Amino acid sequence: MAPVGGTAVQDHVALAEIELCGELIIAASAAQERLSLESIDEVLKVAEERESSRR
Repeated sequence: MAPVGGTAVQDHVALAEIELCGELIIAASAAQERLSLESIDEVLKVAEERESSRR
């Protein structure tokens, strides 16, 4: 049970991971076949992340 008084802690990394898992679940449920590695990378925006880390 969460304490009364709004002392909840937010873990931003965990929240981001949960969001990415949700995106994968949505993509997988919409797909006719298994997602390819390229499709998974696209959903997870791997190319965008690589590009931003090079800057």
